Amino acid sequence: MKKLTLILFVLITGVCYAQQTVTGVVKDPDGSPLPGVNIVIKGTNEGTTTDFDGKYSIVVSPENTLVYSYIGFNNKEILVQGQVTIDVKLTSGAQLEEIVLVGSRSAKRTETDTPVAIDIIDMQEVITKSGKIEINELLQYTAPSFNANKQSGSDGADHIDPASLRGLGPDQTLVLINGKRRHSSSLINIFGTRGRGNSGTDLNAIPATAIKRIEVLRDGAAAQYGSDAIAGVINIVLKDNVNKFSGGISYGAYNTNAKGDFPAGTPNTDGNRLDTENDGNRIADDQNFDGGSVKVTANYGVEIGEEGYANLTTEFLSKNKTLRPGFDFRRGFGEAAIDGFNFFANAAVPISEKTQLYAFGGRNYRDTDAFAFTRNDGERVVTSIFPNGFTPRITSNIIDNSVSAGIRTETQNRWRIDFNNTWGKNNFHYFIQGTLNASLQESSPTDFDAGGHSLSQNTTSLDFSKYYPNTLQGFNIAFGTEYRTENFEIFAGEEGSYATYDVNGLPIIDPANQTQPTDPISGELRPGGSQGFPGYSPANEVDRSRTNFSVYADAELDFTNSFLLSAAARFENYSDFGSTINGKLAFRLKATQDINIRGSISTGFRAPSLAQIYYNLRFTDFQGGVATETLLSPNNSPVTASFGIEQLEEETAVNAALGATAKFGAFTATIDGYFINVKDRIVLTGTFDAPQIPNVNEAQFFANGVDTETVGLDIILSWKESYNFGDLSATLAGNINNMYIKEVKNGDLDEATFFGEREKAFLLASAPDSKFAFNANYSKEKFNAGIGLTHFSEIVLIDFADTEDVYGAKITADLNLGYKLSQNLKLTVGGNNIFNEYPDQQDDGETEAGGYWDAVQMGFSGAYYYARLDFNF
Repeated sequence: MKKLTLILFVLITGVCYAQQTVTGVVKDPDGSPLPGVNIVIKGTNEGTTTDFDGKYSIVVSPENTLVYSYIGFNNKEILVQGQVTIDVKLTSGAQLEEIVLVGSRSAKRTETDTPVAIDIIDMQEVITKSGKIEINELLQYTAPSFNANKQSGSDGADHIDPASLRGLGPDQTLVLINGKRRHSSSLINIFGTRGRGNSGTDLNAIPATAIKRIEVLRDGAAAQYGSDAIAGVINIVLKDNVNKFSGGISYGAYNTNAKGDFPAGTPNTDGNRLDTENDGNRIADDQNFDGGSVKVTANYGVEIGEEGYANLTTEFLSKNKTLRPGFDFRRGFGEAAIDGFNFFANAAVPISEKTQLYAFGGRNYRDTDAFAFTRNDGERVVTSIFPNGFTPRITSNIIDNSVSAGIRTETQNRWRIDFNNTWGKNNFHYFIQGTLNASLQESSPTDFDAGGHSLSQNTTSLDFSKYYPNTLQGFNIAFGTEYRTENFEIFAGEEGSYATYDVNGLPIIDPANQTQPTDPISGELRPGGSQGFPGYSPANEVDRSRTNFSVYADAELDFTNSFLLSAAARFENYSDFGSTINGKLAFRLKATQDINIRGSISTGFRAPSLAQIYYNLRFTDFQGGVATETLLSPNNSPVTASFGIEQLEEETAVNAALGATAKFGAFTATIDGYFINVKDRIVLTGTFDAPQIPNVNEAQFFANGVDTETVGLDIILSWKESYNFGDLSATLAGNINNMYIKEVKNGDLDEATFFGEREKAFLLASAPDSKFAFNANYSKEKFNAGIGLTHFSEIVLIDFADTEDVYGAKITADLNLGYKLSQNLKLTVGGNNIFNEYPDQQDDGETEAGGYWDAVQMGFSGAYYYARLDFNF
């Protein structure tokens, strides 16, 4: 009897304590998988977390209870009771927040839970409540310290908008897509643009319709992500939805009634337009609108197997020029025309329960058209071709291709591994139309292939990370390595675009024995090359590459539920200038249940770009309406060294930030102060007299020219509440920014020539004193309405007469009204800058762009009105 009792006891005990494996998926209320959900066996310290696709696996006993917890959601408890598959849908708690992928490699951080400042921008929400058609414009009015400018008369910058974060250079903000490094544009800004001497990433090459959300990390992050992250990081997260066809059709146009008191006969003030097919002069055609833009978008996701997906996006854009009042030497002042087509894809396919193959990428093609400065008379005009002078057109084909592919997996002991290769290339090809080569006289063609430039980048990375839920209150460790190659090329145009010809129509190769044609009236030599933009010659051609190797380590530890500390370190080695090590420390302290204090300190760097080292060009610079031949000499050239300009070194930086976040019911606030010290900042110098260089008046260079210090404050206040009469929300996003030039590093060179007041003003104008945007929205059932007010601070530039051009503070107003025509269709109408505000008018004819305004952050095209039909099936 005792033996029988013992046997029964053992059997019962074995059944009670039999171990089994439970698997499942945890999702949010909308059915999207949740990564990083904590799953703990109740009453123990044993547990796990969900992977990137919300999946988990845990060994339990049948009588165990599993507790599922996640920030922003209500906890859920489930008794196992022998179940082998438990799928869970969590319900949202007091406030649902997005999990961020940038700034922290932990799968648990939300935008107010991180130790650094991060903005989360829901693109679908922004697109359907705005008439802005490009990403730069969308970010300009939603991210507090992001600034982008439309340009005119700035050659390539008319076609790719330079943009900046916290007032630093376009190349000091790193761009990621799905957490992977994006290549930059091959264009380098050389005229009076924001970010002179910099190359930025072309955000407008990515279709807005393909984007799920944008994460803007407003903090130095070179220790985490490498070069270019001094100002911060913009991470673009692509859509991954399936079985949904969505998109839209929109049309909009600008009001041509430019506000100002313009002299009689001023170009583009009498309702006429320019003859873009011939000489660029005016022809009668009264109109009240210009810059008409048509945009057609479509997005569709398909399932691949049970868990895989492929999300596809196409986008077509056709935008006409805007033409605004310009001085007589600038009859084509306005925004460029664009015809573009975009295709992007984002896909993932599981190959096992814990392993997934993924890929994303796309192709962007743009055909752009912008006016150069007008040639009215003199040695640059051949009257038999253009009797009344002409306005050349700089057109371009911009092709941007990228593809990223990788495999991510989770091991049995919960290490997450991601192996990836990302390749991208930007190709910028110039074609000059409505122009001539004056040295060819009457035999000159009127259009030229002017050559161009390209930049390609390939990045291979291997990343490891693991989250330990039971180490104190949670510990995440990550480390990895990256190998990157870059290649920069300049390719020559056709001979007529760059050559100077003699009186017999032969290229001048022996100036002593060949005679250059002269203008019969002025007696001046007729210049060679295509007017508006001289083409790249074989002497300009470049084909240079470099490699970069880096390793990093990144850790976050929740010492308690209230205190988080994170640290990162990164080593990088460049084949062309050596090694650098950078580090970062950050913390977050929960002062109360609703208030967090956060801060960080880090070192950073940015390697000089290949374009800054090797770019070179001879171009025509118009200074107050007077044409001047200028040489931009490459940094590695003996010509550059002869002027006393040293070889480029990396920029170095120190970032510090301190801020607070607060949540009180429907109200959320984030306030972050920052300090950024940048040494050896790479800039484009002023122009040096260069009589020793044939056919050139002046020369300028890239140099480690200045040290800057930036102090600022970002403020975001948001509120959202539901009432019986509808839903209301309001957001105030603002930036206060103050940049100082601490030192001009001119050495023995004259400071006024090397980097004078004019160059200083351009640099400081990239960091406006402030920008505040207030947006209020109302919605009820099928109807929604929104209003936006944006305050732009004063900007001061120095013109060609060495006088200050003051652009006073302005407020612009946007309005949108939307109505759901059916379950699948929504109509939105509205306007941007509806009161048609313009910058303050400048009358001395000495502006950089040749118009009555320069390119300032509020724009110079006036009111824009639009209608859009969105569909969703």
